[in-house]
Amino acid sequence: MAGEKKLTPMMAQYMAMRRSLPDDILLLYRLGDFYEMFFEDAKAAAGILNVALTKRNDIPMCGVPHHAAQGYIAKLIKANKRVAIAEQTTEPQPGKIVEREIAQIISASTVDDLSLLDDTRHNYLAAVFLGGTTKKPCLGLACADHTTGEFTVSEFADQQQLEDELTRLSPSELLIPEDQAKELGGLPNSLPYDSYAFLSDQALNTLKDQFKVQSLDGFGCSGMTAALSAAGGALHYLTFQLRRNCDHLKALSVRNVADFVLIDSASQLNLDLVDSRSGKQHTLLGVLDRTSTPMGARKLRDWILHPLRDLSELTARLDLVDSLLSEPYLLTKLRDSLKKIRDIERTTGRLSQGSGNARDLKSLQVSLERIPDLKADLSSLPSADSDLKSQILDLVQEFPGLVETLQNALVDEPPAQLRDGGIIRDGHSEALDELRDASRSGKQWIAEMQASERARTGIDT
Repeated sequence: MAGEKKLTPMMAQYMAMRRSLPDDILLLYRLGDFYEMFFEDAKAAAGILNVALTKRNDIPMCGVPHHAAQGYIAKLIKANKRVAIAEQTTEPQPGKIVEREIAQIISASTVDDLSLLDDTRHNYLAAVFLGGTTKKPCLGLACADHTTGEFTVSEFADQQQLEDELTRLSPSELLIPEDQAKELGGLPNSLPYDSYAFLSDQALNTLKDQFKVQSLDGFGCSGMTAALSAAGGALHYLTFQLRRNCDHLKALSVRNVADFVLIDSASQLNLDLVDSRSGKQHTLLGVLDRTSTPMGARKLRDWILHPLRDLSELTARLDLVDSLLSEPYLLTKLRDSLKKIRDIERTTGRLSQGSGNARDLKSLQVSLERIPDLKADLSSLPSADSDLKSQILDLVQEFPGLVETLQNALVDEPPAQLRDGGIIRDGHSEALDELRDASRSGKQWIAEMQASERARTGIDT
């Protein structure tokens, strides 16, 4: 590698960014209309992406077009690579180097492009921490779906129970503390991470800062030291190493293993619950899945893998299903309304992280418009004594003010890219309309301004 003194200012900037990242993260460095990779990153990526590996001043390099970057990033993620994106933050000026900063780091568990995700299953980042004592160990597990905002914790008495749960959840990434690599390194696809982030006090502070609370007891996780250590490690990894916005992670929920029938890995495979060698259509999930929304598909998958033990809750669900089946007209109306609801969880997740676009806003508008009809149809279902129906109706909220704002502001078919403009309707903003008129009829606007200034100042030339 070239000596530091021989590097150009741009390459010195690149090397400073490269040193700030772990060795296994590839750095995509924005240069005009391309993302470039250099040195070992270029050698590793060229084969995966099937792009030419070239040299300039004896520095190996390869690049991909900025407008097609998502497809190339997807290939790197599928090859189990993590990718850092360095964006230009200033405009090019003669004699000055363009400033850049790492905007985000994308890993398998933080992909937010909906076209790269399976909308029927969660995309979990999991973290494990070994707590307790030698005689009575306790394994804490935290799972965060960065695309939906779900954040759960649970604890297990032995490693086999933990591994069975990991099989059920199929996380995209699995973190373990570096100092527990000997004990936990046998877990599939485990990634050692800074042990400091898992320390009890550090983890608690990380979580309390995230949720803006003085105590985590309100989330029902009092005494779950191992699980909270795992949760703190996962959140630290997202916010500090991957530099992701986690404002949409609002709360922790406890997944109590005693509430479910535990299905071991072998049984899950042999029973063809959600996967089968002969295809999904030959699984229990394939037989039962009549869901109309991505959220419903993910929920059904989770229910199949975590069957309830509570007979009263199971009976309540089945009674409500029976009521729906006895009212085919209402059931059809409900299904029609649900089919028009998009993936609200992942759409709001993208918008809250600043990675959404105008079509995400339109998708949110279309989905929220269906809520009143959905709620009205469910209310008219003849099962007045159903506590479950009442609970669902209480949870389903309408947002008339937001819907009206989106309807009035957004054009019917907004562009995919924010930079294309044309997102806001004409007439919604007087100031924006004035700027648009200026851009559309610039010469006329200049002539009118010239005439008004002559009249105001009395200066003819």
